[in-house]
Amino acid sequence: MTPIRIAAVQMVSGPDIAQNLREAERLVAEAAARGARLVALPEYFPLISGSETDKVRAREKDGAGPLQDFLRETALRHRVWLVGGSIPLEAAAPEKVRNSCLVFDAAGRRVARYDKIHLFGFRRGTEQYDESRTIEAGGSVVAFDSPFGRVGLSICYDLRFPELYRAMGTVDLLVVPAAFTHTTGQAHWELLLRARAVENLCYVLAAAQGGTHPSGRRTWGDSMVVDPWGAVLERLPEGPGVVSAEMDTSRIAELRASLPALEHRRFF
Repeated sequence: MTPIRIAAVQMVSGPDIAQNLREAERLVAEAAARGARLVALPEYFPLISGSETDKVRAREKDGAGPLQDFLRETALRHRVWLVGGSIPLEAAAPEKVRNSCLVFDAAGRRVARYDKIHLFGFRRGTEQYDESRTIEAGGSVVAFDSPFGRVGLSICYDLRFPELYRAMGTVDLLVVPAAFTHTTGQAHWELLLRARAVENLCYVLAAAQGGTHPSGRRTWGDSMVVDPWGAVLERLPEGPGVVSAEMDTSRIAELRASLPALEHRRFF
């Protein structure tokens, strides 16, 4: 298969949804202009505010709403497979959302939905997070077939749980939209991304929020593309922008032939 270009969009989203969508559109257009055929947006690309309940007010019914329309139309307009970071969709509980990653193909058809399974909790001094207060956890592992190989979906905190990626089976690309905190990102982000690439002998595409948001929240950024040997092909430390690199399935096959670790797996 001919190598294809994949891209990750990095943003510093704020509370203004319309402004965030304009910025996402601009950056997807930039990625497409670079020749990317698959583009990933970061977690919470349409909305990061000082109030965790804002996303509950912005949530949409599955299959209908302006955020979903934006993803569908953007994929179609730029003729790219678009991994839509995450948007808030309705949950069973009225006070919560599903943190959902939707994927649209280049014809604007939805091909996958993944709801974040692992909900972030962190407490150190005055820095505290508890996603379970406003997010309802998903329960299904999601991987899908594409013209570029098999793609597995995860979101942010999921990155710390390698068993999730093992449950996907053999994949060629892992996509990780994220909004890692500056504290945890500085310590673990690159380490975990490269580990997931090496463990699964696949490419990893990580699209992050990266900078100081209007609310004062600071996210780590460092969006990157990692190859199956754990090499970082391109990265963006902070601020809005695009990272892209070639994904070569023949390199995956070569590495898996020389180091057949996936065939050596044993489960007890």
